[in-house]
Amino acid sequence: MSKVETTQEPKKQIRRFEGIVKHAKDKTARVEVPRTVMHQKYRKQYKTHKNYAVHDEKETAEAGDTVSFVECRPFSKTKRWRLTAIVKKAA
Repeated sequence: MSKVETTQEPKKQIRRFEGIVKHAKDKTARVEVPRTVMHQKYRKQYKTHKNYAVHDEKETAEAGDTVSFVECRPFSKTKRWRLTAIVKKAA
């Protein structure tokens, strides 16, 4: 008798980020995610950031809010992220 082996692919790990909303309009929020990087040669740490286009279905995010978002299916050419929660509202 031969055994049939089933190979399961490992589940894709969902990327989650948290950042500050810089601009919000028409169900899209531009979120800046800061991070600290170490220079390979000089071993000095410096700050850098990256901007993400995040889909905000209910249009609840405003400029200055701290939000968390996750990776999802593409909504448009640049939008591949979905807003999950507003961590802290702007003052």
